[in-house]
Amino acid sequence: MKKLVCDGYRANEVFKLVREGTGLTQKKLAEMLGRTNTCIQFYEYGLRNFDFELLLEMCKKLDLSIIIEAKK
Repeated sequence: MKKLVCDGYRANEVFKLVREGTGLTQKKLAEMLGRTNTCIQFYEYGLRNFDFELLLEMCKKLDLSIIIEAKK
């Protein structure tokens, strides 16, 4: 599995980091998730919220795992 460290980022920034970190275009990710390209842009710009389930689905399809750690 691949690992992306997203500490200190907002949710929309994590979404974009995951996409860019795996080398996907917004269009390819949209096709993979059954969304429109505009929808992906809105997620990444923080203009539309996405739920945790979508992030899990994306990571599963990209063979990524999500680790949530408590701040010390």
